[in-house]
Amino acid sequence: MKITGAKNFGKAIQQQRKRMGYTQVYLAEVTGFSTSFISDLENGKPTAELEKALFLANLLGLDVEIKERV
Repeated sequence: MKITGAKNFGKAIQQQRKRMGYTQVYLAEVTGFSTSFISDLENGKPTAELEKALFLANLLGLDVEIKERV
């Protein structure tokens, strides 16, 4: 999935979380993040903290890559 903004980044996080059978509550317990942060991230709230978002993506086995358009 090509990530072009907060909405589809959040969607990718949500899809992977569900594929792995995790709930938002479980992720909150494991990471120490609030369930409201995870919900905001999955819903594409643009003010979500980047460091936490990247940590969560990596925790769910997703690589985030930036590459130059050609």
